[in-house]
Amino acid sequence: MYGTEKYGTVNYAGNNIDEDSIQPYIPDLMKYLPTWYGSSKIMAIIQNTIAKQIGLAKYNQQDLLNQFYIDTATWGLGTIWEKPLGIPIDLNKSYEDRREVIKAKIRGSGTTTRQMIKNTAEAFSGGECDVIVHPENYSFTVQFIGIKGIPKNMEAFKQMLEDIKPAHLAYDFKYTYTVWNFLKDKNLTWDQAKTKTWDNLKVYDG
Repeated sequence: MYGTEKYGTVNYAGNNIDEDSIQPYIPDLMKYLPTWYGSSKIMAIIQNTIAKQIGLAKYNQQDLLNQFYIDTATWGLGTIWEKPLGIPIDLNKSYEDRREVIKAKIRGSGTTTRQMIKNTAEAFSGGECDVIVHPENYSFTVQFIGIKGIPKNMEAFKQMLEDIKPAHLAYDFKYTYTVWNFLKDKNLTWDQAKTKTWDNLKVYDG
């Protein structure tokens, strides 16, 4: 568990656990001893050494438990979540991006419905979405409402969408951008606007 090697495509926890992470788990063993041990430096060293090992064991126990929850899983994302769900394990992606894919995969399990696609889109974007169905031309539009601009991790979302949608349905995306009247309401001056790129202005939120 502490090696830096990989087993298959899964990174196990590193062996460089910093002491600040373990500190909350380290007990004060000296307080359980008779008071006359308080002046013994040798006893303090012995008890502190034992306490650090206890703290490390407790830390590892909590770290293992964390792997069974998507929001806290790290080195266990691959074996516990991605592999059983049939998601390719990509260690180059951030934990956050991998968690989004896992949540979307779980939300997208079962018969495909408009609500399922909406739930999947919201899991990826982290904001409110709408799905507009166009039955006349066998397509639908995913509209991102809760965030401005193009959500990150879109390629993974498109791949997930291809997995869950019926094969005969086409789709497109509609994004939300900041309009000029919004910028004026925020009292953004022309000089301030000139310091920003057009891409910055399109997603400006004040």
